[in-house]
Amino acid sequence: MPTLSPDVRRAHARSLLGATMLLLTMLTRPAMAGQDTAAVGVVRGTVTDTAGQPAPDATICVQGAGQCDVAGRDGRFAITGVRAGTYQIEIIGPGRPIFLSQAVDVRAGLDSVVEITLPDVQTVQQTITVTAPAFVLPEEITTSGFLVSATEVLNSAGALQDVSRYVQSLPGAVIGTDDFRNDLIVRGGSPLENLYIVDNIEIPNINTFATFASAGGTVSILDAALLQDITFLTGGFSAAYGNRTSSVLQVTQREGNRAGLTGRATVGFAGVGAVVEGPIGRARSGSWVVSARRSFLDLVTEDIGIGGVPVLYTLNAKAVYDLSPQDRVWFVNVSGIDRIRLGVTENSDPTEELSNLDIRYSGRRSATGVNWQRLFGTSGIGLFGLTHSRATVSQRVSDLIRNGIPPPGTPIEAQIAAGSVVFREDSTESELTGKYDLTLYLPMVGKLQTGVSVKRFNVRYDTASPFGNDSPFFVVADVNPFQLREQIDPYQFGTYSQATRPVGSRVNTTIGVRFDRYRYLDASALSPRVGLDLKATRRWTLRGAYGRYAQQPFFLFVAAYPGNRSLQPFRADHYIGGASYDIDPATRFTVEAYRKTYRDYPVSSQIPSLSLANVGDTFAIRDILFPMTSAGEGSATGVELFLERKPNIGHWHGRTSLAFSRTRYAGLDGVLRPGSFDYPVVVNVVGGYQLSPRWDVSTRLAYLAGRPFTPFDVATSMAQRRGVYDLTQVNAQRAPDYFRLDLRVDRRFTVGGREVSAFAGVQNVTGRRNVASYGWDRRQNVSRVNEQLGVFPILGLDWRF
Repeated sequence: MPTLSPDVRRAHARSLLGATMLLLTMLTRPAMAGQDTAAVGVVRGTVTDTAGQPAPDATICVQGAGQCDVAGRDGRFAITGVRAGTYQIEIIGPGRPIFLSQAVDVRAGLDSVVEITLPDVQTVQQTITVTAPAFVLPEEITTSGFLVSATEVLNSAGALQDVSRYVQSLPGAVIGTDDFRNDLIVRGGSPLENLYIVDNIEIPNINTFATFASAGGTVSILDAALLQDITFLTGGFSAAYGNRTSSVLQVTQREGNRAGLTGRATVGFAGVGAVVEGPIGRARSGSWVVSARRSFLDLVTEDIGIGGVPVLYTLNAKAVYDLSPQDRVWFVNVSGIDRIRLGVTENSDPTEELSNLDIRYSGRRSATGVNWQRLFGTSGIGLFGLTHSRATVSQRVSDLIRNGIPPPGTPIEAQIAAGSVVFREDSTESELTGKYDLTLYLPMVGKLQTGVSVKRFNVRYDTASPFGNDSPFFVVADVNPFQLREQIDPYQFGTYSQATRPVGSRVNTTIGVRFDRYRYLDASALSPRVGLDLKATRRWTLRGAYGRYAQQPFFLFVAAYPGNRSLQPFRADHYIGGASYDIDPATRFTVEAYRKTYRDYPVSSQIPSLSLANVGDTFAIRDILFPMTSAGEGSATGVELFLERKPNIGHWHGRTSLAFSRTRYAGLDGVLRPGSFDYPVVVNVVGGYQLSPRWDVSTRLAYLAGRPFTPFDVATSMAQRRGVYDLTQVNAQRAPDYFRLDLRVDRRFTVGGREVSAFAGVQNVTGRRNVASYGWDRRQNVSRVNEQLGVFPILGLDWRF
């Protein structure tokens, strides 16, 4: 997305997001996130008789997989390393015939928990009862994990079928500066601290209109129609994940249809898309699925009120093939192309900051990965992955009033020609990653996981800010000009090991350690991690975790100024404790407390109160590139309460969370101040109700206590005709509280024997004028309030063929 001044972000964002939003329009009990380093699942549970007593010595097998286990004296069993798919469970009880269950789903990275009831020997009943699997937390993940289904993302009010926007409603996550972006702010951390993984491939940014200095954008490149499971880890995650300090968003896309060729098409006000899928080979040993989407507003208009029209293409593809019962390979590609022109037109409102600029942006990003999974009988799984990702951004920003306000009547072409280019970029970042993860099940050790990864980067920067930084933090305008023309090819190396084993029948422990080497910084990090899970009663579970996490600042921050080459990886220590209570098979209550402490955080070497932790959810690269040093510190502390009822059980489902938190960061002066993403109280309510087999309704309510902001030094701002902060009050004031209510209605019907789904909804039903930020009107030379999304209708249509 173009580099913009703080005022411009709001001047154009409403129209841009409004257009972009229109472009991409088993029965379970409460589930938790899994860790998918093997791309297999576990089938576990208990075998009982009709009286509810354990049935020891029963043999349970996954039919077609050749994997079995024998129930212990308590009736418990666990079949590890089961490849994702749909299977029947074969049960052989002592002195009983062989029984087969109904189909049971197994998901990659999740434990499928089933309860098996055997019939009485005296009866002639030839069937057994097997509950539908509850997809739950693998034993090595003890805290801060959430599992989200594809249905929830597709059908939820307010999510816009965007993975990132949906998880913003989960405990620990909030929106950033405004709801025109989909940045993830997790437990007070910067939006730059989140890791994205899709089908075992790491993707630097999964969003459209993105930059090299951010991890968010407007909407996701991922097509929600291809999603299967989303796991979101908000803290205390295991040693398998490195180089991020706040969260992991892990996406598993579904396989294509192995039964035959099928497809679906979507049409909205501003976009069209299609998904086509089918089997591979006559034996149908594999499948493929492809999704392609394109905006079409540019075909009907040249301007939607922002000086242009966003143009967007996305492509998602996945192919899976079983080479043998032990070997599976899969290919994944996620790509996006976008471009836009923003700025002054003949009909522009001269009071809008966008009328002062001419901005041209185009971007391309793609990630392609190949994975090979090998099953070593019942003793373990190996997973090799090779990934290549590449992103290119070209942009130019011209300030049309830098040299004075043009006289009335000046032609647009003349205004643009007379403007000053204040930022330009034509840069590329690419990386090649090779990784291998090995999971072993050893009698004396339990579950042992180890892995290694090597990343080779190729980064080419051609970026210039000839007049320097114009951030409101700087009392003097146009500081730190730079021109960066550099090509670098550093590498990063990482390795980890962790062991998970039970201690008795109620306690489960995980101990691990990770080592990372950052060649560009000539630095290393050693990160210990530990987790504990205690089954206190049948319904109560107590959990705790500690972990140390390290992250290299983004390459652009390090390369922009010579002094930034001395930056070090910053560090976060997570301390987490909590408990969960299973109210019934569909409903769960969780409470969790956490503390996250930071050290060596990048901070400005010129502005003592400025920390990189307080920026990042912005398109304005020019304003967040400045000389830095690794001298910052900070902390985030909070308590989260969460009540969840999963979908597909009964007519309603929902999630309600209440979070209390406190976030503080210090710059070079060592003074701890409220973080820019410090929301003391956050309430989220997301739910849906099935009115009938054809009608659904869903809603989302969000309340966030006012976020901190820094007021302007009015006298200095007026003298310089630009916004300048009062640095004696950094984040000392708070904006009004944020409140938003979204509604959506879905209708399913049949046309010509084909299933058709239509939905209609409204974002911000109450029309509340939430405050996003405070900007400075350079023409009128006064401060102004920049507002969030107003009332916004959405429509969509999905046709399966």
